[in-house]
Amino acid sequence: SLLPPRCSWNKLSGLHQVARYSCCKGVVCFGCHIPFLLCDTDGINLYYWSLFDGHAGSGAAVVASKLLQHHILDRTLTRAASLRGGVGAPGSPSTPPTRFFTEKKIPHECLIIGAIESAFKEMDLQIERERTVYNISGGCTALVVVYLLGKLYVANAGDSRAIIIRNGEVIPMSSEFTPETERQRLQYLAYMQPHLLGNEFTHLEFPRRVQRKEVGKRMLYRDFNMTGWAYKTIEEDDLKFPLIYGEGKKARVMATIGVTRGLGDHDLKVHDSNIYIKPFLSSSPEVRVYDLLQYEHGPDDVLILATDGLWDVLLNEEVAEAVTNFLPNCDPDDPHRFVLFRDISSFSMEVRVFL
Repeated sequence: SLLPPRCSWNKLSGLHQVARYSCCKGVVCFGCHIPFLLCDTDGINLYYWSLFDGHAGSGAAVVASKLLQHHILDRTLTRAASLRGGVGAPGSPSTPPTRFFTEKKIPHECLIIGAIESAFKEMDLQIERERTVYNISGGCTALVVVYLLGKLYVANAGDSRAIIIRNGEVIPMSSEFTPETERQRLQYLAYMQPHLLGNEFTHLEFPRRVQRKEVGKRMLYRDFNMTGWAYKTIEEDDLKFPLIYGEGKKARVMATIGVTRGLGDHDLKVHDSNIYIKPFLSSSPEVRVYDLLQYEHGPDDVLILATDGLWDVLLNEEVAEAVTNFLPNCDPDDPHRFVLFRDISSFSMEVRVFL
């Protein structure tokens, strides 16, 4: 089933980390085949899985694979009293008595989401602080799963993907963050802070590159506040290179990077310029929650994490079919069946299948 097995796992003390490294892309998988138990204090168990896809070097992916779980654990432990206790988060010692003010009740779920979000931010800041000292190169996408109190928290920053297969049904558990999916956020940031464009780019989107002979003519365009297209008269400023160029997998921010969320990339610049791209990249993950106790699960219900190397060539349904056709041939009590599926699959270093 999707529930973590009842057995003795590696604890934070002694920290025997289970990590795998791809020889071809800088993909790092932490806790690839078994869940990693970060803590079991006061009856609260926290299990952790993660997948990092590096670019422009493997440094950020390797560092994040070793440290992100510590940031998540640290922030989760600070909320442990609330998780064990009542409905909402406790107020600070200076909080006025509730007879004067009504205190908002914060659900446990929101506390965990906040812990994961703040952990991603702190991980990115740590990479920024220490990148020169430890030669932390490049950046990485991050896909993290935390199991706590009967729920799966799937956090994604980048273009990796997580899906759950339940009774043959495919349940998406993440969204990809690319120049196209985050077009409006990127355009709005450029509109509000035009100096980030270095007087080389325009935040507006056009169907094609504007040519000088088209100045004064009308052309379709999109701004940050638009989902559709409208006409405008082309001006001299529209001749600049578009902030988002290309479409599909070829779409790039400032003609440089095709993913808009992740960790690292603090030194990434537009080619042959001094324009930094990091201000347009976000370390904030989208966190989706799946309540394991809300559904009945069978032995072949699984969670699949994979990088874009898999999803670029296979649909969710194709991956689900491959997994569901293989697992029934194995003993449901043998955890090695997931390792075996990885080894025989043609996308061996791109996919991780978990209970």
